[in-house]
Parts: sequence; C-alpha cells; structure tokens
Amino acid sequence: MGTFSGMIAGGGLVGLTLALALHEKGIKVRVFEAVKEIRPLGVGVNLLPHSVQNLEKLGLLPELEKVAIKTSSLAYYTEDGKTIWREPRGLDAGYDVPQFSIHRGDFHMILLNAARERLGAENIVSGHHFQSFEQDGGGVTAHFTDRETGEAVGTARGDFLVGADGINSRLRQIFYPDEGPPKYSGQMLWRGVTEMEPFLDGRSMFMAGHNDLKLVAYPIRSDSAKRGTSYINWIAERRIPSDLATRSADWNEKGLIEEFKPYFASWNLGWLDINRLFENAISIHKFPMVDRDPVPQWSFGRVTLMGDAAHAMYPNGSNGVSQGVLDAMTFADLMENATDIETTLTAYDDARREATAKISLANRQTGPELVMQMVKDQCPGTCGETHSCIPKDVLEEVATAYKKLAGFDKQTLKSAR
Repeated sequence: MGTFSGMIAGGGLVGLTLALALHEKGIKVRVFEAVKEIRPLGVGVNLLPHSVQNLEKLGLLPELEKVAIKTSSLAYYTEDGKTIWREPRGLDAGYDVPQFSIHRGDFHMILLNAARERLGAENIVSGHHFQSFEQDGGGVTAHFTDRETGEAVGTARGDFLVGADGINSRLRQIFYPDEGPPKYSGQMLWRGVTEMEPFLDGRSMFMAGHNDLKLVAYPIRSDSAKRGTSYINWIAERRIPSDLATRSADWNEKGLIEEFKPYFASWNLGWLDINRLFENAISIHKFPMVDRDPVPQWSFGRVTLMGDAAHAMYPNGSNGVSQGVLDAMTFADLMENATDIETTLTAYDDARREATAKISLANRQTGPELVMQMVKDQCPGTCGETHSCIPKDVLEEVATAYKKLAGFDKQTLKSAR
C-alpha cells in the first residue's frame, strides 16, 4: 500500500463523509468548499440503515442519536386518510441500526465538527470554488477561485481529486461539457418545517396522495419531544410543467404558501391538521425536483465524481444522501490497500456507477411511492379505512424490490456486518 494524499472538491455531506472515511484509513486529504462560511442549511433528510451502518463505523452514531429521530415506520395514505401500506423501519423493523430522520444542517454540522477535529481545521478550506485541474503521472493539480469574484485564490496538488461538488458540479461539467442543466421532472417541491403537536407516534414518516399531488412529512429533531412537540419536516409536491431555465435547484429559494396550499384544501388525513402544518411553518423553500441522466464514466485517470455530482436523483425513496455515503465508504475501502490510484478509481467507478444508475432510473418511476399511484388508478372507491383494492403481497413486493435495489434489505445488511 502506498502513502497517498488527496483533494475533495465540495465540503457538503458526501465530501465530509469521504474525508472522515479516508482519515480512518490513514489517507491524508484536504477538503475545499466554495462557500466562505459553512452554515447549517436545508431541511430534512433520511439516513437509511445501510448508510447508518457505515456512519457507525466512523464513530458518528452517538452524535446522530443526540439530535435525530429514530424513524419507527413509513406509511402511505390516500388524501382522505385511508391507509395504503405501512411498514416498520429501522430498529422497529429488526435492523441492527436505526433509520434516522434529521435536519440536513444538523447532520452537516456533525460531519463538519468531526472533520475539523480529526483532520485538523486547516484541512477544511472554505472560500475555494473548484475551477479546473491538470493531471500527470505524478498527481493532480487543482485550481480554485473565489465564487463571488471569479478571482484565483490558490492551487493544490495531490495524488487524486474527488468531485463531491453537487448537482451543478464544475468537475462533471469539465467531463461532460455538453450535458446542460439538470432535468426537470415536472414536479415542484415546497419544503418547510413546522413545530406543532406530534402526529401518529411522533417518530413516523408518511406520504399521501399520488403522482400529481403529494404530501410527505416526518419529524427531524429529538429535542422537540422535551417540549411535547414535533419539529416536522414536510414537502408539498405539485406537478407544474414548466421551463427549468426559470427555476433554481437552490435550497434557499423562498416559497409562498399560496402557491400550493389551495390544492390541499379538500384533504383530510384525520390525524394531522394540514392547514396548521402549512400556516405555522417556520420557513418554506421552493425548488424543482430534478436529476441528471446516468453517465458512462465517473473516473478519468486520477479524478472522479461522487454523490450528487455523480448521480443526482429524485428524492423518491429518500435515498440520495444514503447513496452518497455508500460512495464515500466504498471509495475509502478501496483506497485502504491501493497501490495504483488510477486502477483504484476505476474499481470505484465499477463498484458504484451501475448500481446508482439503476436507482436513479427507478426513482424516475417514483420508486416505492408507486403504491400510491397504483391505488389512485385502481381503487373503485369502496375500500374501508385500509385500502384492499391492491393485494397486500403486491404492495410488499414493490417495497421489498426497492430495498434490494437500493441495498438496504435486512439480509444484505446483516451479511455485511
């Protein structure tokens, strides 16, 4: 095994996870983040058991348990509150580790604090937007600019470069200059957080509706339970065919309640006041549901892509962050005994690219959320409190098939421990 050092373009969730994973393997790495101040942005994300199992290896489980919700179940409903399908999740489903629902900013700060402590704050470099690179037989040289002014701010050199710089990745743009903007799904998302009384058992995630109009919600902060409330992340989703050129994928674009609330006026779940959920929101952000087409290659010599830069996918299945964590851990495992950088990066490409492409394409077919549209299309309107129009074994087959595809069915995870 050689003694290698690397560079990571992007100090988000995946970039920092990779930095921690490589540090555990004894590999020196520096993280370069475009923003000058890394702040806790965004709303809720889900960490599925396959990613949590890997985060446990990095010693992050205690910090996650302090702030996150251990998700107990996932349920699907129609807009009148009738149950389509419900399944336990995480520890409640017999997994060895929890499934977490967490504020994206909380997770980001856990990773950032750990990276600064373990790698040294000097190796987490902010205000450096990756711009270009050159590689040769001895390594890679990366060039960075100030994102606001465009002025050069420095160069760095290492044995390899990983682009974990998001859906609008500059590194991916270099590899695929004719790709264009992300592909718009026709669905607009309004994401908010509201603190109010808990719904169901206070640890559940639900999805209601169908392909054209959907509501998703789950609690994301454990400290609200001490106040007898839930800090609820919610997503209102509505089909709006439009030109993506007028839209932004920025998590911080403000959304207006009148853009989506009227479409849910007739909904009645029974156990959640949807009007209060929307009206009492602490914040509302708006962005389109977008992804990118799978590409034929991530690794080019000593340089490769990771996370959203490699496989930006629709949020169906709540799986995007988890797949980025798997990218990072796979890369670090391969680097542990690496003797040749280019061969190792090719092995990483082979291990992850096809697998994530299949998930991205499955998510375009709505992933496990397909069960909601199945009921919408097939229910004759005579079902009771629980829909019986679709056989239970058919619903279970949809759920199980996605878990296997995404790599978090129980048998796969137990075999990997």
